Amino acid sequence: MKSKYSRSHEPIVWSLFGAGGMAAAFLLPVVVLMLGVAIPAGWVGQEALSYSGATIFASSWMGKIILMAGICLPLYHAAHRIHHGLADLHIRLPAVLSLLLFYGGATALTLAVGVWLLRL
Repeated sequence: MKSKYSRSHEPIVWSLFGAGGMAAAFLLPVVVLMLGVAIPAGWVGQEALSYSGATIFASSWMGKIILMAGICLPLYHAAHRIHHGLADLHIRLPAVLSLLLFYGGATALTLAVGVWLLRL
């Protein structure tokens, strides 16, 4: 018996969209607090953002996971927002082109970030 429903990419896209928004909501306030308040106020030493400190952080597995989540998940969030924002503005792109451009671009950048982090 053939189903009249076709499979959709929407559950995967929406989960990445939600995860990207959540990662941005959790990580961006910490970045603003560190760069805008804690370091200028002297609560945290300048060594926290030194090249060697950042390299040590990015070389650890936990640091790689945090960087991967902080960079890649918001890429999917932005891709989804742009994709649907263009539709709201009545700028129609062919569906395949839109998917390849936005979600494919986010995937390509995610792979590039993953390769870069594995090389550290």
